[in-house]
Amino acid sequence: MQVLRVFKTLHRTRAAVFKDDNRALIAARLKINEEFQKNKNETSEENINKMIEMGSKVEAVLRECVLQMEHVGEDKLLLRPRESLLLENVPFCDQPRKKS
Repeated sequence: MQVLRVFKTLHRTRAAVFKDDNRALIAARLKINEEFQKNKNETSEENINKMIEMGSKVEAVLRECVLQMEHVGEDKLLLRPRESLLLENVPFCDQPRKKS
């Protein structure tokens, strides 16, 4: 059941990360499916657990580190970050402001 959970999570993350990029969506789908097919006859519980852990780490990297960019001109790229990657942009302050 853990293998199926990782498989589905990878595909959901792929769909979110590469949204609106059909080429990347197809390439990621093929790679995920290829890796799972390649190891479908694995029987060693230790190896299966290692592969589950690796799949979970790959999913985390995709979710947390991959950004979409699009060419909009010869020398320009448009960055399209997902909502989950945006952080609150609040400057750091050692001392709280005094109310006036």
